[in-house]
Amino acid sequence: MKPIIFSPHALDQLKDRGTTEEEVKRAIQEGERAPAKEKRIAFRKNFLFDSKWKGKHYQMKQVMPIVVEEDGNRIVVTVYVFYFGGEAHED
Repeated sequence: MKPIIFSPHALDQLKDRGTTEEEVKRAIQEGERAPAKEKRIAFRKNFLFDSKWKGKHYQMKQVMPIVVEEDGNRIVVTVYVFYFGGEAHED
């Protein structure tokens, strides 16, 4: 398995978008692979979430790292996270 390296930008995005290094690694290792712009690769994996994100409750989140393969490594250049399967709840 190719080593996974996180760019500084990708590391900054983890907390801002609500994911972890472990989830990103699992998305790369277990997720669906798809082509992305500029010869990059997108990996997608859905995770059970069942929690709140920015005031709304969601059942699932999809973690989608964008990766460049270079010198035998997988370099994560950015990370997207999509939340779905929920509705707003008032607390």
